[in-house]
Amino acid sequence: MELSGLQIFKYLPAAKKSENSNCKKCGFPTCMAYALKLAKHQADLASCPYIPEELNKLYTEAAKQPQKTVEINNLKIGGENVLYRHEKTFINKTTLAVIVKSQEEFERVKNFEITRVNETMKVDLIITKDFQPENCENANVIPYDEFLNLELIRINDKTFVDTAQELINIRNKAVKEKDEQFSNPVCVVMQKSSNLQELCAKAAFYICKYANMLVFENFDEALFTTLMTLRQNIFTDPQKPLQVEAKIYEFNNPDENSLIFMTTNFALTFFAVANELESLPVPSYLIVTPADGMSVLTAWSAEKFTAKMVAKTLKKWNFASKVKNRKIIIPGLLAHMKEELEEELKDFEIVVGTIDAFAISDFVKNYNQHIQKRA
Repeated sequence: MELSGLQIFKYLPAAKKSENSNCKKCGFPTCMAYALKLAKHQADLASCPYIPEELNKLYTEAAKQPQKTVEINNLKIGGENVLYRHEKTFINKTTLAVIVKSQEEFERVKNFEITRVNETMKVDLIITKDFQPENCENANVIPYDEFLNLELIRINDKTFVDTAQELINIRNKAVKEKDEQFSNPVCVVMQKSSNLQELCAKAAFYICKYANMLVFENFDEALFTTLMTLRQNIFTDPQKPLQVEAKIYEFNNPDENSLIFMTTNFALTFFAVANELESLPVPSYLIVTPADGMSVLTAWSAEKFTAKMVAKTLKKWNFASKVKNRKIIIPGLLAHMKEELEEELKDFEIVVGTIDAFAISDFVKNYNQHIQKRA
């Protein structure tokens, strides 16, 4: 494990109250400031002439990368340095590769892609065996012989228990003990199987713990869609929420009289709302405000969703001049902002909508009936 600033500081002169305390020869005002920079790898150990040999050994060992990175045409495999994502983050997502043996199969794998939460995903690596493929543009392709020469720890998946235990043991050896014999990325070669449910279940576990690469002889669109979806959830940085582009989205060809909804650019909220708006029998707009990927209530509490920001978004897209409808439906959780928004958005009336996305359909039905009665 990496050393903390306090762990480093106890070896420095100031901690020992020696005559060289806070001498500034390292370029920092105090030994503590220097220790904190060392912990973040923002300073050089050689900058201090009083570093004891014990700290030198500890720091060098702690800074050693637990797992190497293998790169294939800009595809990075491995490079992980933690056991659990919440400790820091996972770095390079598990590579999903397929061994193909014909041009027809190659085309099928190459052309497969899915889009989820604003990310388009394809098979990461195609390994060709016993034939020379044509039309390799927009695909990461290597021959089988080259695959065998990659610096990987290979596990041929036979029994789930053995493979799972071996993956866990290797990651523990690499991360906890920094054993160089286990520092190469780990590749699991999945046995061909007609039982896709079992294959999917095993592969899902190996993605979680701790395969850097999975190689399949089976290719099935549903199988890879499931695994890519799981992988996307696991290999997101927990400190960086998924977010979509902040702009005004259109659903079902809206016109100047269409309904107008609003939310933040938190991806999960956006897609929940977008799915409901797509299924409505009426067209609509969705105003998505920039909020650093925070949900509506979190964004409001962090002052990332304010009336001024909403006004700025509408002005940027010159929205008021494009619509005659002057009612904006906001999330129910932001009902307390109604007056504040109306004060800032002089051209619009604010309508408080639903708390949950699934209730949008019923809300719109009742809302339209109410509008018709008033007309």
